[in-house]
Amino acid sequence: MPVESLPVRDVSIQLRLLQQYLVLLKKYPILTKSVTSGILSALGNLLSQIVEARKKAKNGTPVNEIDAAGAARYAIYGLVITGPVSHYFYQLMEVWMPITDPYCIVKRLLLDRLIFAPGFLLLFYFVMNILEAKGWGDFEKKMRASYWTALKMNWKVWTPFQFININFVPVQFRVLFANMIALFWYAYLASVRK
Repeated sequence: MPVESLPVRDVSIQLRLLQQYLVLLKKYPILTKSVTSGILSALGNLLSQIVEARKKAKNGTPVNEIDAAGAARYAIYGLVITGPVSHYFYQLMEVWMPITDPYCIVKRLLLDRLIFAPGFLLLFYFVMNILEAKGWGDFEKKMRASYWTALKMNWKVWTPFQFININFVPVQFRVLFANMIALFWYAYLASVRK
């Protein structure tokens, strides 16, 4: 019985997008991860705004319009910071803690949770403060008001996902995996930074 190939136009749009993503990931890994991070970060911010608007509408409070500038700030952060920094962090982790190391699973998780997560969250607060054109006093105030709460929530939420990500997800897909989780994480951060 002969096997028929499907013409490209009969392949689902999702499969074509995945194929295109894989081609771009191989050809332009940092740029692809950066653009993906930017898009998903902006979507996380928009998700936060929509959830907040629905809560306000349910309580009878006036609802603000979608803050496009807020979504743009998150897109810039994802594009310029999250994509490249995460790419290099995961690449270096492979070199520093190869799977041949018998304790690599524990070492990777400790590095990510105790060094990378606090620093990356601090960087997030700092860059967002700059993108919002706010001064040092505002940065200090937001740090005092919500950094520790956000870091504890980061440890609670991200630890199981990062355990899977850094130990079982192939290195070229780790930024994408983290971005999918970050879609909801950025929605949380947008709400606690207010």
